[in-house]
Amino acid sequence: MRLAVLGSGSAGNAAVLEIQGTRLLFDAGLSARQLCQRLEAVGISPDSLDAILLSHEHSDHTRGLRVFLRNRRVPVFTTAQTRECLRDGAGDGIEWRIFQRGQPFDVKDITVEAFAVPHDAVDPVGFVMDGGGWKLGLLTDIGHVTTLVREQLKGVRSLFVESNYDQQLLEADTKRPWSIKQRIASRHGHLSNAQTAELVSDLACHGLKTVVLGHLSQDCNCPEVAGAVMREAAGGKISVHVAGQRTPTPWVKCAPAIPQPSGGVEPGLLL
Repeated sequence: MRLAVLGSGSAGNAAVLEIQGTRLLFDAGLSARQLCQRLEAVGISPDSLDAILLSHEHSDHTRGLRVFLRNRRVPVFTTAQTRECLRDGAGDGIEWRIFQRGQPFDVKDITVEAFAVPHDAVDPVGFVMDGGGWKLGLLTDIGHVTTLVREQLKGVRSLFVESNYDQQLLEADTKRPWSIKQRIASRHGHLSNAQTAELVSDLACHGLKTVVLGHLSQDCNCPEVAGAVMREAAGGKISVHVAGQRTPTPWVKCAPAIPQPSGGVEPGLLL
C-alpha cells in the first residue's frame, strides 16, 4: 500500500492510494487539469482510477469533480447527504455509490469503513482502508478528536491527518478576523498541531508507524513546526511526512500490519 498526496490545503485537497493494483482518489478539490497533471507526476494515469471517495462537500475537496469526470466513468463513493449537496453542480452522468457510515464496503480488494467526524459540513466522514495486511486512516477537516474517531483509528499502521494550525501563530495572525479564528479553532473547525499530536501519540501506542500531515495553514503553521511536534509526541517512534499545497508528495509506503503471533494478539497492540 502506498499513498501520494497530490495537494493539501485551503486551495484544494486530493490524495491517491494504490494497493495491489487498485487505485483510489481521496477527494477532488484541485482543478481537473491539476488533478490530471499531478496524478501523472506520480505515475498514475487519470483514466486508471477505480473509484473516487469524498469526505465532504466543501469546494476545496470537490472543486474538480465535474470536469474531471466529464469524459471518464469512475464511480464516486459518498454519503447520501453529501451527494444531495453536490448533485446539481456536478452534472449528469456521474456514477454515484452511496455508503452508510459504520457499514464497511468494498472497492475491489480494499475494504473501506467510513465514520462520522465533527466539521461544519453536512455529513463529513473519515475513512479506514483495509487492504488485507495494510491498514490506513484518512482524516481531514475535523474540529476535535471524538471517542469514535479514536476507536476507529486504533490499529491503523499509517495515517493521513490534518494538522492545520499552530495555536500561537493563529492567535497572532493579523490577516484573519476574530470570527474566522473562532471558526478555525472551534469544535467543528480544524485540528491544531497540539490536538493532532495528542491523537498521534495515542495511536502510536497501538501500532501507528507512518504519519502524513496535511491541510497546513500557510499563515498559521509550517512544516518544520508541525513535523517536530508529531515526532516529539510519539517519542521519535514514527515516520512523519508533511504534504504541501503546490506539488505532490513522493509516494509514501504504508507500514504493513503487525503479524499476529500464534495464540493471540501481541500485548499492548490492537490490530
